[in-house]
Amino acid sequence: MYGEDVLAGNWRKRTVVPVVDAERDLVVEDVDSGFCGAVVGFELGAVVLEDRKGRRRNFPLDPAAFLHEGKVVTLRRPAGGAVPVRPRRTASGSVAVDGVRAQVARASRIWVEGIHDAALIERIWGDDLRIEGVVVQPLDGIDELPAAVRGFAPGPRRKLGVLVDHLVPGSKESRIVAAVTSSHVLVTGHPYVDVWQAVKPERVGLRAWPVVPPGRPWKEGVCAAAGIAEPAEMWRRVLAGVNSYKDVETPLVNAVERLIDFVTVLDDPAG
Repeated sequence: MYGEDVLAGNWRKRTVVPVVDAERDLVVEDVDSGFCGAVVGFELGAVVLEDRKGRRRNFPLDPAAFLHEGKVVTLRRPAGGAVPVRPRRTASGSVAVDGVRAQVARASRIWVEGIHDAALIERIWGDDLRIEGVVVQPLDGIDELPAAVRGFAPGPRRKLGVLVDHLVPGSKESRIVAAVTSSHVLVTGHPYVDVWQAVKPERVGLRAWPVVPPGRPWKEGVCAAAGIAEPAEMWRRVLAGVNSYKDVETPLVNAVERLIDFVTVLDDPAG
């Protein structure tokens, strides 16, 4: 696009640049900053672009300011009236609410088995949980879950949700969960041995999660198969591969969504 001499004059003025309507979902790149995203609307005369991570930026409709399919173009606002900005989505897929502060924590809680579970939930559902005022607390496993539930003293205005790994029929986890009978407690789970496995393998550079022989610690077996020295290093790769609910398997999404719904709808003690 520069011609033979890239330093000779202003190429933007000398080159005939095509004009393209900035239709919704058109993917373009801002020439100056390199920011690439899809058109989601207009604000104050500028086009709003959203990248694949949900980040948004506004850019003026200057001549020859964008790249489309590798070619310099000038964007113009399509004819036909205002195009409202499409609502921004959180990592969980819900509509983002701007300018809302985190709520004071409710008495209700969501418990998960460990810090990795808590970090993954924060990564995807953190915005929703802060708006609802729900705290996620990691446990050190669930072997003592029935006693911990009794100590929490759940009630109509103090509900408890519990996310359990490897909650499948006949498992140790299913037998422990069966002892929790309070109507103010909801236990959900996913079938994966560890919450790592709930992340889609291609997001961490794997075709599939390795099959670890019985008797070997699962995380150590995964690291060995993936050529990773330490579980901490593998976890960083796992977490970095998650940007939204689309990066994890459906059973985990369903389990967490049920817990959030349960603890945010409080029972009427009089009813």
